[in-house]
Amino acid sequence: QVQLVESGGGLVQPGGSLRLSCTASRSISSIYAMGWYRHTPGSRRDLVATITSKGITNYADSVKGRFTISRDNAKNMVSLQMNSLKPEDTAVYSCNADPYGLGSEAGSWGQGTQVTVSS
Repeated sequence: QVQLVESGGGLVQPGGSLRLSCTASRSISSIYAMGWYRHTPGSRRDLVATITSKGITNYADSVKGRFTISRDNAKNMVSLQMNSLKPEDTAVYSCNADPYGLGSEAGSWGQGTQVTVSS
């Protein structure tokens, strides 16, 4: 399994921006999909965005037009650029690797990074 480490979380004011990064312990070039998910205490983990090995992206409706996922296979890294942040974006954001297209729960997870949007 691939180990994933997230970074870039923090506190930001509404309307601000943050960039999250996820670094993998090995090459991600053959991994079917990489993604970001988020959850708040007591809630389930919800999809934020995914990107396949062919660069096909998928976004939750709530973040479309504000968030951008990107993938750098040479650096074994996936990033999430978050703009126009809202208080409801506050959550723990976790990186996921889905090696074979079997779904996120069959893959590997990072420990998560906290994002707090508040004035």
